[in-house]
Amino acid sequence: MKTEIMPEEWVSQDLEPRLVFVYGTLRRGGINDINRLVPPPVFQGTASVWGHLFDLGAYPGLLLASASEPGGGVVCGEVYAIDTALERQLDVIEEIQGRPDDEYFRRQVSVKVGGQSCGCLVYEINPRRVLGRSLIDHGDWIRHVGEGCP
Repeated sequence: MKTEIMPEEWVSQDLEPRLVFVYGTLRRGGINDINRLVPPPVFQGTASVWGHLFDLGAYPGLLLASASEPGGGVVCGEVYAIDTALERQLDVIEEIQGRPDDEYFRRQVSVKVGGQSCGCLVYEINPRRVLGRSLIDHGDWIRHVGEGCP
């Protein structure tokens, strides 16, 4: 029996799909609904993180926080399994370039989906981008937009 060696670019370093937590325009019903992207993500469930959700006009920005941090609250979102091609698309949408002045930074957070803890990619806003911006107290961008904001 002959063993075939696959070219390096064909071998996935990460056989499990990556999970992403989306909280703004990428949520179902949002203007950038992740479900319209290709390859399609796989919905895992709703979840929340602790932080501060800001209104940046056409989209929100999340600053992650610990539960003990004053002023923080629950930020609502959805978790999706994505592959590397979709992850690259999300990086383009969020304009990730790896620079300190990027609008968003890629972070890893732990969320509970269906009672199970899992690590998720999340796009956190650069703190300098939310100075003087309104806080969305209830932490739900889709609700905020539905209420006639922004």
